[in-house]
Amino acid sequence: AMDLPLEALPQLQESVFFSVANLLNLEVDLLFFDTSSTYFKTEHLPDELAGDDGDDNDDNDEEDEALEEAGIRRFSSHSKDHRRDLPQVVLGLAVTRAGIPVRVWTFPGTTSDQDIIKKVKDDLGAWGLHRVIWCLDRGFNSAENRRYLQRAGGHYIVGEKLRSDQTEAKAALSRQGRYRVVAGNLKVKEVRVDDGVLRDRFVICHNPERAGHDAAVRANIVAHLASRIASSDEMSAAKRAELYGQLGTKAVFRRFLRRTATGKLRIDKAAVAREAHLDGKLLLRTDDESLSAEDIALGYKSLYEAERGWRDLKRTTVNIRPVYHRREDRIRAHVQLCWLALLVLRVAEIEVGDTWRNIRNELDRMHLVTMATSQGTVSQRSELTPGQRHILSALKLAEPPHFFDFTPAPDSGPTPAP
Repeated sequence: AMDLPLEALPQLQESVFFSVANLLNLEVDLLFFDTSSTYFKTEHLPDELAGDDGDDNDDNDEEDEALEEAGIRRFSSHSKDHRRDLPQVVLGLAVTRAGIPVRVWTFPGTTSDQDIIKKVKDDLGAWGLHRVIWCLDRGFNSAENRRYLQRAGGHYIVGEKLRSDQTEAKAALSRQGRYRVVAGNLKVKEVRVDDGVLRDRFVICHNPERAGHDAAVRANIVAHLASRIASSDEMSAAKRAELYGQLGTKAVFRRFLRRTATGKLRIDKAAVAREAHLDGKLLLRTDDESLSAEDIALGYKSLYEAERGWRDLKRTTVNIRPVYHRREDRIRAHVQLCWLALLVLRVAEIEVGDTWRNIRNELDRMHLVTMATSQGTVSQRSELTPGQRHILSALKLAEPPHFFDFTPAPDSGPTPAP
């Protein structure tokens, strides 16, 4: 059964998407894309990880060749699930601003971000979607990726690293200007950077509450670091160097630690001041001239929908793991079926106007009861609650039959004559 949808996967994905888009009148002008990884269980690991002695095992050759041919069994150096010991796949998820998962992709564990972006952009471009703005987190921000997203009239909103060495990012953060409040406590400031070749818009977002949190975290880090080096002046040069090496293994300490010309350890006050300048800030880049700074900021904030999709897909609702399939095509089929499940529950949430957890809990209160009577046994469902009626009506589903089964009692013989 898993093989059937995989055989017609491209047509299935396109048909399902446009059917849902028409049903919900979806706006697909802004797409959010993010990746995650998952692992799958297999009985036979590659030799270098399983501790195999290198002997040939003909029984496993067919399985290994099938996985290697598709590249799905390549191990990634990074696992978001902290399972580098198991084969990884990279999953890509595109969602609309309403949270509808447009499509999911499965890539080998070592696939580069550039290859992922090209594949995703080309696949959705083949659907003939009109003007699309891609919203991506800073992990996908590279000049090559941005140029590719601009093909065929595409646009992007992408996060920038605040501590980036890029000239444009530094220039944007150093520009003076006033912030304006756009939503709640979110403030934005727009900056344009023109390097003579490419003219991009940058939006600096500032959240005062987040700034207070960042300052408190940094104060705790600096205080802990100060306590670690408080007595280091009395140490020997070798011991100080050893302590410096230990503290330097942690990026949070290394950022605020410096050595004097004589080898003494001190808090880098200049670094602390630089970090304070970044408190509560988020830097965004876009090439789209039609969006306001508010649209850009709120659009990027909605990238949470993709993150929520991963949380539901991997942990809280669909639970994509465990994946015990050994064949590459079955792994892909497993992922696609999980995508369909996520799509169904998102459509239900939008139509009902409630979370899937509440919908499921309300429907779980519906029971089927089997009762024994003198005439026989009957299966009858419980009376519908107002909440259950609302859910069924919103989803345009008929109420389940009130009676499901009736089994007459065994005939005890003819009725005696009077």
